[in-house]
Parts: sequence; structure tokens; C-alpha cells
Amino acid sequence: MSARIPQVSVKRLPVYLRALSGLAARRVEIVSSADLARLTGFSSEQIRKDLAYFGSFGTRGVGYHTDALLERIRRVLGLHRDIAVALVGAGHLGTALARYNQGQEHHVEIRAIFDADPAKIGQAIGGTAVLDVRDLGATVRAQGIRLAVVAVPAAQAQGVVAELCAAGVEAILNFAPVRLEVPPSVHVENIDLSQALQSLAFYTALGANEHG
Repeated sequence: MSARIPQVSVKRLPVYLRALSGLAARRVEIVSSADLARLTGFSSEQIRKDLAYFGSFGTRGVGYHTDALLERIRRVLGLHRDIAVALVGAGHLGTALARYNQGQEHHVEIRAIFDADPAKIGQAIGGTAVLDVRDLGATVRAQGIRLAVVAVPAAQAQGVVAELCAAGVEAILNFAPVRLEVPPSVHVENIDLSQALQSLAFYTALGANEHG
């Protein structure tokens, strides 16, 4: 991705994609930035600015052709082709993520699941067998996997990520509550569920304080 494109703009693209998919399902042929603003909660100006990073899409005074814009955003995100994902960690969170992913209709699919627990190795999660984490690097290389999800304890995360990077993974979704060291060419998205819940607790405390 070009350094001039803000990460926040890239993160908004899937939101636009979902809105456009809904419009396409309803056979809406033309959509304006104002229409997308109502559906996504972002401003019309922000939407036009985000899309402009990736080229010229619409026609002034007319809007965007829904199907064409949908396809262009899919291509920008790489979703015009199937993307294989490796999931490391078949605990409660990893299992839930795998089952959720397998119930979705999109081109990003968890194809390989790894764990270190002998009791889990060989078991199937939604039809995908859990592999020994010792085979992680070889399997990722053999399948050409470039995207991974890490759902392991914090103490194991850095070692797992180092092996993923060495095997050619370029983007990682990390659920381990730890800061990871990766090469500059590898993008990491961190999701800490505990911190997110603790942040949300502020609003419940705020309400309690206002009424207490």
C-alpha cells in the first residue's frame, strides 16, 4: 500500500463495501456519496476523499454506478480473488473465529489452523483439521499464505509471529495482548478484547456517576 494512503481510509473501505453490497442486492444502480453517508455514518466529503486515493470512480452530478464501484473496491482490497488465512491458536477464541469465518460469504478464508496442544491436533473445526504448530512455517510456505490471525497466549505470540514473518506472511491480525516486533514490510493489526471492554466500562461508570 502506498505510504500516502492513510490507514484509516483503508479501514473504511470494507464499510463502504458492505453498504454497496446491500444496495446491489436491492438492485440500486446509482448511488451518491450522500447515499453512502447515510448508510455508513461517514460524511460525503470523507467518502469522496477516501475513494479519490484509489482513482476516479464517479461522475459529478450523477454519482457512482453501484456494481462498478463495488467491484473496484473489491479489487483495491484484493477481494476479487480468494485469500487464504492461517489461524494460530485453536483455543476458545481461535475456535470461535474459525467458525465465524467459515459462516461468511467472502473471499478471505481460514485454510489452515495450528495449535501446540496434542489433544487438539487432528481435531476438525468446521471441516478444517488442526495442525501441529511445529508445521507452521512449512505449511504457510507451501500454501502461499500471506495473511494470518494470531490467537495464542502473550508469552507465545512473538515466537509465532517471527515464524510467520519468516514464512512470508505480510499481514497479521493479533489478538494476543502484547506488542509484537515485526519487519517494516509486515502490517500488524492489534485487537485487545480486554482493553476494549475496559474502555467501554468507562461509559457505564459515567452513567452511574451521573445518576449516583
